[in-house]
Amino acid sequence: MNQRILVIEDDPIIRAELITLLEGNDYEALGVTDFTAVVQTVRAFQPHLILLDIKLPQTNGFTICSQIRSFSNVPIIFVTSCTTDMDELNSIMLGGDAFITKPYNTAILLARIASLLKRAYPAEAQTSLTYQGAILHLDSSKIEYTGQQADLTKNELKILCYLFKHAGVICARADMVEYLWDNQVYIDDNALSVNINRIREKLASIGLTDFIKTKHRQGYTL
Repeated sequence: MNQRILVIEDDPIIRAELITLLEGNDYEALGVTDFTAVVQTVRAFQPHLILLDIKLPQTNGFTICSQIRSFSNVPIIFVTSCTTDMDELNSIMLGGDAFITKPYNTAILLARIASLLKRAYPAEAQTSLTYQGAILHLDSSKIEYTGQQADLTKNELKILCYLFKHAGVICARADMVEYLWDNQVYIDDNALSVNINRIREKLASIGLTDFIKTKHRQGYTL
């Protein structure tokens, strides 16, 4: 389920731009239009994060932040044209988590959103993946089957992790190469085949034969 972000912004153009930006980055976004019922909207929508302007009709962002903080610790980012040090200080004192001034850089805004969401809702660390009796130990970089284990290199672990997470789906070679070596300008396509062959040898050594299947001209699958 996508994380929910509430946009409390009275300028309809900016509000629409923010919603488009958020939805384009896989968030569920809702814009407030009734500024007399903001708290009720927060309670009903249950957002994971709030983007909050300071200057609003009938009220202001500082008042709304205080009201929200009376019942919720949801991350709040002030996105505002108010640029004084006092505005930023008030936002901090009232419980805001970040302060971004307009016009904002969309990349920086998205990075700040992602950072706050990660900090506020840390995912439980996953230490293993399982498929058809095979156990992939992410913390120790081993593959286990019927009590037998084989050690994996960093790339071998990444390949198996990718395949486990996409079990039953054909994983395209190009997607796997990009996932493994996305920070390198050029990688010989044969590098993936070499790694797959080494993994297959290790799997066979613990009784897992034909675990990774090749789909001709398509990719690999478990």
